[in-house]
Amino acid sequence: MKLKFTKMHGTGNDYIYVNGFTQKIEDPESAAIKLSKPHFYIGSDGLIIVAPSDVADVRMIMYNNDGSEGKMCGNGIRCVAKYAYDHKITNKKNMKIETASGIKDVTVTTDENDLVTYVEVNMGKAIIKPSLIPMNDSADSFIGKTITVDGKDYTGTAVSMGNPHLVIFMDGIDDLDFDKIGRKFENHPLFPEKVNTEFVEIIDDHNFRMRVFERGTGETMSCGTGTCAVTVAAVLNGYAKYGEELNIHILGGVLKDTYYEDGTVIMKGLATHVFDGEIEI
Repeated sequence: MKLKFTKMHGTGNDYIYVNGFTQKIEDPESAAIKLSKPHFYIGSDGLIIVAPSDVADVRMIMYNNDGSEGKMCGNGIRCVAKYAYDHKITNKKNMKIETASGIKDVTVTTDENDLVTYVEVNMGKAIIKPSLIPMNDSADSFIGKTITVDGKDYTGTAVSMGNPHLVIFMDGIDDLDFDKIGRKFENHPLFPEKVNTEFVEIIDDHNFRMRVFERGTGETMSCGTGTCAVTVAAVLNGYAKYGEELNIHILGGVLKDTYYEDGTVIMKGLATHVFDGEIEI
């Protein structure tokens, strides 16, 4: 079949977007693996289908580039909002998007051509109870605790933003053998569903620099749920304050996130169209 698609990215976290209202992919898992390969096909961090929803304006169905289905993607949901508005699937600037991690409230900002440029997402409440992240840990939280990986001790904080994250505050994040250590964390026995890992350098109490290794994908230019997890961990560890917007610097740019005392996290960032295309699968 010939598949029409749109390539978009949120601060460098790029996915292939398909209109699920007009097209059906019989085997999206295999399509995600094939189409995500750079050089040979389109190249991306995965595949996202913008689909009909019975409970929201649209539904986001996402697959990582290894074919595994993801529950939530902060950068992806911003691009879904842009796709839905720019393609006239909805005319709402305040919309609801169904994800595998629940319904998210999204607000879009448009330019003089009525195309979406900037998106704010209410990411819901952060989860810090290990059993719900999930983790093989019976404590009430995993904040600033020691985790041993590949024979070395790290201090980590575990947070779920609809998917599991482990945040490591440390110096020298550019000196890591990133692919090796990322896979060790991803498959750590504490995390039965694997984990996304953020390695973070503290610039000051409003600026943090992050590299991320995403489960099922590897290092990416950005991870929206990851910057949210970093924001939560920064507050919980006393590096930042509740209710104050933090700049989380990733390889693909900057996301602005705020963690409130009621547990809610708000994420703001760009959503960028790259190109439209058609490919045979």
